[in-house]
Amino acid sequence: MPSTSAKLHNPCQNCQGEHCIKEIPLLSSLSKQELEKLTEEVIIRDYKKGDRIFRRGDKADGLFIVCSGKMKITKSLSDGREQILYIYSPGDFIGAFNLLKADRFEFDATAIQPTRMSILKKGSFDAIILKNPEMTLKVLEKAYDRINSIESLVERLSIGNSDAKVASMLLSLIKEFGKETPEGTLLNLTMNREEMASLAGIARETVIRKMKEFQREGILEDRGNRKVLIKSIKRLEGKL
Repeated sequence: MPSTSAKLHNPCQNCQGEHCIKEIPLLSSLSKQELEKLTEEVIIRDYKKGDRIFRRGDKADGLFIVCSGKMKITKSLSDGREQILYIYSPGDFIGAFNLLKADRFEFDATAIQPTRMSILKKGSFDAIILKNPEMTLKVLEKAYDRINSIESLVERLSIGNSDAKVASMLLSLIKEFGKETPEGTLLNLTMNREEMASLAGIARETVIRKMKEFQREGILEDRGNRKVLIKSIKRLEGKL
């Protein structure tokens, strides 16, 4: 179940900021009337960093849409370690296919920074998706992107070379955390080294050691406070 520390808001008009429910790409094909009706049915929840949004085994009876912030999707491995599968940013959503099958979640979702979610319950989801085939296409497109992401993760985990694992992990973070600067690509991370190690599929100590090696080679610069400047993407790609 969602964290008890999450604050509930309804209706959706209380949502502040750039990514309100009316600006979510998944819902862009809806008419003004449909959106107005939807905002009356959507539940808004705020989560602090570290709050659990849902757990493995929870009934998947809602479509979770990220309005602001970021969350990680994880699975617990047999040895007790956590494996990060995805990192979701504003506009991303999860639960659509679970709703179609009336399923349960097979993974955990946790906020990695203050995060606002819009939650659409199954009845409302069924009503709008049947009338809007364009929305169904967007769900399928997102599913395709996630298959590609998982394939990249599987490839990274199967690599025996630690340099390649860390390089692949850093390159995968550019989309979610990267910002181009005159000096290179700045990663303004909300992840700690343990989470980065989970994404890379290696030990935390190995990530720290390899990033120091990359820094000595001039590939990146650790700027502290979870900021990493990638000075040469081409040289980082050369580690793969």
